[in-house]
Amino acid sequence: MKSDIIIRSNLKELYRDIYTAEVLSTLSSLSHFNAEIKSIMSARLKRRAERQKNKQRITFLDPESVIPRTNIKVKDAREGKFIGTPIPHDLQRQWIQGTGPAAKPNAPLASSIRNVAYALLSGADGWMFDGEDALGQINAMSLDNQRNLKLAIHKDPAFLDTAEKVASEMNNWSKGFLGREIISDWSAQLNFTTKIFRARGLHLDDRHLRDQQGTAIAASIVDLTLYVVNNYKALQEAGSSIVLYLPKIQTAEEAAVWNEMINELEDLIGLKGGTIKVYVLVEQLEATFQLMEIRAVLGKHFVGFNTGRWDYINSVSDAMAWDTTFINPNIEGIVMTYGYMRNYEDRVRRSVNTPDDEGNYALWQGGMEPNIPVGSTQGVASSMAKAVAGAEREQRDGASGKWVAHWKMVHIVRPVWEKTGQPNQIGRKFPPLTYTRNDADGLLLLEPAPTTIRGARNLLSVALQYGNAFLQGMQAAALKPADFFSNDDILYLMEDMATGEIRLSILWEWVHKGAKLTENDPDTGMKAGSVFNGQFFSRLLEEEYRKLLAAKNKDVHDDSKTTTLPISREIVNAYVLDPVKAPWFIDLLNININNHDMKVARSRIQDFMTRFKNEGVRITENVDF
Repeated sequence: MKSDIIIRSNLKELYRDIYTAEVLSTLSSLSHFNAEIKSIMSARLKRRAERQKNKQRITFLDPESVIPRTNIKVKDAREGKFIGTPIPHDLQRQWIQGTGPAAKPNAPLASSIRNVAYALLSGADGWMFDGEDALGQINAMSLDNQRNLKLAIHKDPAFLDTAEKVASEMNNWSKGFLGREIISDWSAQLNFTTKIFRARGLHLDDRHLRDQQGTAIAASIVDLTLYVVNNYKALQEAGSSIVLYLPKIQTAEEAAVWNEMINELEDLIGLKGGTIKVYVLVEQLEATFQLMEIRAVLGKHFVGFNTGRWDYINSVSDAMAWDTTFINPNIEGIVMTYGYMRNYEDRVRRSVNTPDDEGNYALWQGGMEPNIPVGSTQGVASSMAKAVAGAEREQRDGASGKWVAHWKMVHIVRPVWEKTGQPNQIGRKFPPLTYTRNDADGLLLLEPAPTTIRGARNLLSVALQYGNAFLQGMQAAALKPADFFSNDDILYLMEDMATGEIRLSILWEWVHKGAKLTENDPDTGMKAGSVFNGQFFSRLLEEEYRKLLAAKNKDVHDDSKTTTLPISREIVNAYVLDPVKAPWFIDLLNININNHDMKVARSRIQDFMTRFKNEGVRITENVDF
């Protein structure tokens, strides 16, 4: 079949190993979903606007209704009256899943592909190679990501040469830190880790492709096609499952779109229905109101849920933007045992332990450990103890495993599950899900926690740094507030797009809802009970920005201080001070990828906010196509 997909610039020639004839033919066949995805994303925005206008909370679905795009009754989904799937052999034990991109920005292949080598030699049970929150999008990084994965999965000599060198470096580190080597046979070790890919969500567009009508193609279609079509044969020949993580799903209807795309893809390339397996990241509040419905819709594809922290907090903040009484505290206080987070996690573990019609359960993969064991002896010891304690808490509460954001954390956290000796905790008994007003209220439960100037500085400093890193091509970056750059007792944390999102959401809340400080702040003279307003935000923004300009190159790249950092500041300022809350921080960053001109940046930011406020639409395409 001839492809009529429009490819930007000369990328078709530069990435002919990724844009193969089979890939382009499949993209053409699936491109009819593009208009449907655009429509469903428009409906998502309208739903958001209506809730804000009418001051409405999210509610559970009518049990007698039918899930849109399906013939499944909501009541039946909740009772497990659907056909799911047994857990495949290579997903039965997923004690630790690492996460991160398979490529580096502006790096030659031998350097870029090291990311994949670290991942597959780490000893993680699975590695979620990220195409979304942790993957930079400057230039053609999304294609470098796909190329590196294809080379690794096919065991190309270019990858194997790098892997052998990386294994030696990893062992040198582990002998010093753990007192032992972690890799005995690097070639065999490459077969240990289950390969998983996180596609971009329905809300994002690909930067390099347009459909037959000249419309930017939804990134979800592109990522699904490129990863699966390029790798399904090699994965199956190696006896591996084809596994995806699906992000940012808000409703069962959106899950149904994914299910239709995956079904059609399987049919196009000759895979048996249900071959492709998916985890769903529960990172949107609305999805927590429809967990069993999402499971039912994805049916034979669905294997598990993941409970993340950052994106979920952001979604709660966004859903409650209209409620002036709903104000989140310092981000450090919103841990997984906090109020609405505790209730969210509980609903997830109860949903996966509800059997389907054939007695199948699903997996619960716990949240992200962002710590990295780099810092002072005291700082590392303290942070690692917290990381292990967090893993122990999740294991006790029923998780079959968790995530780590750096390969060095695998052997620090994995022993928590190794001690149990059980591959997973599926089928563990928990109370059945209920759908009462109390359940709904619990998903929005705020509890007393500090709201402080120190908390505001932390939010601002890391948000500014994250925007800067993103625009430099590093959507995953090790960051900490500027005040602690010289303090090795305070560790850097791996931050991705989700952490940037929530930091600005909370600051927006504080400014526009009049958050009251809970503590005196001697540096600013602000007293407990003082209101955090736009004027004070602007003062802190100036102070934190100055600290970053004065920082050493190690923490803030010198070349960014006159290019991307000022643009990051402009975006942070526009997002937080506008009385209309933008739905996604990433939108304002995406429209400025590869742009270092402040005049252009200001124009694009203004255009985005004006169109969103006046027309209710987001600019999601590559404006430089």
